[in-house]
Amino acid sequence: MSDNVQTESEQPVDNPAAQDAANDAATQAGPADGDWQAQVAALAARNAELGDQLLRSQAEMQNVRRRADEEVSKARKFALESFAESLLPVADSLEAGLHHQDQTAEQIRAGAEATLRQLKAALERNKVLEINPPAGTKFDPHQHQAISVVPADQEANTVVTVLQKGYSIADRVLRPALVTVAAPK
Repeated sequence: MSDNVQTESEQPVDNPAAQDAANDAATQAGPADGDWQAQVAALAARNAELGDQLLRSQAEMQNVRRRADEEVSKARKFALESFAESLLPVADSLEAGLHHQDQTAEQIRAGAEATLRQLKAALERNKVLEINPPAGTKFDPHQHQAISVVPADQEANTVVTVLQKGYSIADRVLRPALVTVAAPK
């Protein structure tokens, strides 16, 4: 009778994972003296390179932060520059109107209307928009301020009259419109 059982050492190696484990065990036994010194030197060089990259990145971030702070400072400082430039012609028109002594009431009115048009155009260029709801508009507490509630022949909680226009800038209310509101029936 022949024994077909093979011992471990005689079995063929068909398992690659087992082969890798055997190779790992062999390398863990210890590298040569010169090999580990070369690895330490390579790791030290890589460490120095990464440290240099870190310092450069930190310096770059400080520069970016400083430039951003300067730009924000300039933006705050000169934010009104465009708005002020658009109001200068209005001021010039008012001064010119005051210098003319012998004007009729119609001329004064015409000059005031022209100056008002200039002012409205300057406000619109700078995104300052009027809030002037027509009668019958639904009351909006975000854009309107009710001064009084009056009996009216229109739907309840609607604007009856505008006492003072409101203004908004970039969808933000600067001043709500002062309105009277229709009382519930």
